[in-house]
Amino acid sequence: MRLSRDDEKEGESLSIENQRVMLRAFVSDSGGVVVDEYVDDGYSGTNFDRPAVKRLLLDAQSGRIDTVVVKDLSRFGRNYIHVGQYIDYIFPTYGIRFIAVGDNIDTADRGSAAMDMLPIMNVFNEWHAANTSKKIRAVLDAKRRAGKYTGWSYPYGYRAGDDDKRTAVIDEDAAATVRRIYELRLRGLSAASIARILTDDGIPNPAAHYTRKDGGKQNRRCSEHWVPKTVLRILSDPTYKGSTVQHRSARISYKNKRVVNLPAEEWIVAENSHPPIVDEKVWNAVRQIGNDGAPRGRADKTHTVHPLSGVVACADCGKKLKYKRGSSGNGGFVCRTYTDLGKKYCSSHYVSERLLETIVLADIREMSVAAIDVPALKARFEKEVARRNEEARLADERNIKAWQNRLKELDKLIMSAFEDRVLECIPRAVCEELCKRYAAERETTEKNIAEATDRLEKHDCADAAALFVEKLTRFANCECLTRELCLRLIDRITVSEKHTSDGGRDIHIYYKFARGDGKSTEK
Repeated sequence: MRLSRDDEKEGESLSIENQRVMLRAFVSDSGGVVVDEYVDDGYSGTNFDRPAVKRLLLDAQSGRIDTVVVKDLSRFGRNYIHVGQYIDYIFPTYGIRFIAVGDNIDTADRGSAAMDMLPIMNVFNEWHAANTSKKIRAVLDAKRRAGKYTGWSYPYGYRAGDDDKRTAVIDEDAAATVRRIYELRLRGLSAASIARILTDDGIPNPAAHYTRKDGGKQNRRCSEHWVPKTVLRILSDPTYKGSTVQHRSARISYKNKRVVNLPAEEWIVAENSHPPIVDEKVWNAVRQIGNDGAPRGRADKTHTVHPLSGVVACADCGKKLKYKRGSSGNGGFVCRTYTDLGKKYCSSHYVSERLLETIVLADIREMSVAAIDVPALKARFEKEVARRNEEARLADERNIKAWQNRLKELDKLIMSAFEDRVLECIPRAVCEELCKRYAAERETTEKNIAEATDRLEKHDCADAAALFVEKLTRFANCECLTRELCLRLIDRITVSEKHTSDGGRDIHIYYKFARGDGKSTEK
């Protein structure tokens, strides 16, 4: 006996109890003896990994039963391959007779008309499952597009409202933790550091939080500790800026229940659908930290990351300068190659943190003043930006020309492979492999051409300069360097060794403003 949630909509006739009454009456009238009942309540017919089916198979192997009786074929299953395997191979192997009462199927009479129709009935039963699945997906999709939330629960920090659309309502206890996670990330802490801080402070993770909320047992199999993966999921979820995002994952098919992530273009997004937990500018700033290759930095024993940690690099060997704090409390930056391998491979390049912070902060303040006059700021950097854009434009044009020539060559190669196959100069398998390889390269080349062509239309510094001005205005009155300031404005800083002639040194600051695609320019 089997009943799925979809079958329940068909009415009382398919209930487990009605199946039981019908089958027991049939067995009684046939003079048989009921050895056991095998009930899968709440399971889809496309799933044969069901507990009752497994138990039935064990009893068949042990010789405990000699006949299996079902109401109809669909009660046993709606997967025509598996149903056919059981009826044609597995059951006969163990001497099991199979009877589907409603379909007049009885394997004891293989020559009957009903047995001849069995394969067709199996296919129809599977088609019914496929059609039902298609209808359910269509209904869910329509509800999502109408703004109704169809998920089981909202992300940590929200709960479903009581209205028809189940609009997200802020869970203030969890929302405070979400805001703290974003604040710590803006300060430059890594996901691992944030997870460790929350765990040390005794804050329950989302699973433990929900357990406490619904009054469930707190000793169930879930740890209260935070992990970096959970933190990263919270930092990347647009729900926290007030957007409802649905259909981000789906099962492969009605047969294969494995869930896969869907591409962003298939998501169903409703902007400003509920109250945000974090401001959109904060959310975007955090995403920028994660997407622009910003350095993670290293936290000390107090979970504090130096504002310039991971930003400063050696001008000679290219390695990052390692931050070291002295016994007096003052610290500085030293070349990592020097500390790891010694002076044979690079010199120390030591620069005190106080000096470096003073130089960087003074430069940012100077630009902040210039930022008041946007034309003056643009004029200051226009020449450098134009040079870099011109270099990038010429490189893209050269690449496009080379790729277009390669496309012509690939077309000739594909045609040549077909001709060789027609003339039987090469085996079929070789021809197919060559064409497959050429087609894959052709697809990649066309994609490269499209991306380069798109970039040619975007070699402009106006938007990037405006964004940089906005950042400068925000940090214009900063009294000291902060991790957020460094990550938002600075791409990297290179420090040379002191000059032997005058003891001076070259310090170059590369800011994140020259181009919108993340390239930087030198100050």
